[in-house]
Amino acid sequence: MDEPFGGLDQVTRETMNLEQLRIWEKTRKTVIFVTHNIGEAVFLSDRVFVMTPRPGRLEGIVEVDLPRPRTTSVMRDPRYSELVFDIRRMLDVDH
Repeated sequence: MDEPFGGLDQVTRETMNLEQLRIWEKTRKTVIFVTHNIGEAVFLSDRVFVMTPRPGRLEGIVEVDLPRPRTTSVMRDPRYSELVFDIRRMLDVDH
């Protein structure tokens, strides 16, 4: 899925994220989800592959160890914030 929710407003995007998780819980099918939204990547994923900008290369892989099933309350978990910060730091050109 390549940025399927990119053009949506925040409330609709969160609704679609929850629907994506509900479908995943039911089917357990692997989904490769491309997004520029770090919070969305952490919320939806078990593993985030962080890519660099030009030239695109794999900067690292972050294992997301947040509990499932996930609800929006996980975004208040300190571990969620830590994972988002870790990914932001990986993308920092001055690191």
